[in-house]
Amino acid sequence: MNATTPDTDTDTEAVTDAVDAIIEQWAVVRPDLETTPMEVFGRVYRVSQAVADRVEQAHRQVGTTRGEFDVLATLRRTGEPYTLSPRRLSSTLMLTSGGMTGRLDKLERAGLLRRSPDPSDRRALQVTLTEKGLELVDRAVVAGLEAQRTALTAAGLDEAETEQLAALLRKLLAGAQPEGGS
Repeated sequence: MNATTPDTDTDTEAVTDAVDAIIEQWAVVRPDLETTPMEVFGRVYRVSQAVADRVEQAHRQVGTTRGEFDVLATLRRTGEPYTLSPRRLSSTLMLTSGGMTGRLDKLERAGLLRRSPDPSDRRALQVTLTEKGLELVDRAVVAGLEAQRTALTAAGLDEAETEQLAALLRKLLAGAQPEGGS
């Protein structure tokens, strides 16, 4: 694909972006390079950052941060009674035990979760989403999805294109991860 004339559908105008400018610069100084991978991953990275910013803003508007949302959403996804051990939360979110403790302290002070002794192991704790936490995470997930949906709509993607993009990105992710990665 030529950087100055991106491959687009016939019903869409050719759109250029910051990645095109980078590709054009490389074409001048290193015309021997095949830069399609740079185009793909440069755009994946920029899309990820832009949408993450939109989602973070949506979460702030409902009263939470990305880090707090991650903890609350992990508990929410477990289903009733919305309970996990701090160790399981840490491993799921790839946080150190110290980082997890700080988040849990803040969320517990806000009344969004509670820690209690694990009935099956007196030495262990369990973390449970409170009703207030459940209400907040449900509002936040809807707000975040709406921010993501807005980005897809702004790009002019219809439902079929969105499904195709999701399938292609799933395939790309599977190939990009090390063996056994998730």
